[in-house]
Amino acid sequence: VFYNKILRCYVLIDLKMGKLEHNHIGQMNMYLNYYKSEINDNIDNEPIGIILCQNQSEIMVEFALGGLSNQIFTSKYIYYI
Repeated sequence: VFYNKILRCYVLIDLKMGKLEHNHIGQMNMYLNYYKSEINDNIDNEPIGIILCQNQSEIMVEFALGGLSNQIFTSKYIYYI
């Protein structure tokens, strides 16, 4: 969890070792709702969630994120050694 002073919001980052699953998005949504209701001050903007995963299905992401008001972003990471 980071706080971005420019955006005035919390940024929650979740690293998943495998492929992205719909329950990961639900988990992030729960974290964002918690931060919105319990942690944010009146001057803070809504928190942002970022999920980094080994692989993602664009169709699954589209349907899992559909209708959510929270800002959740997903991205694929690549091992580099």
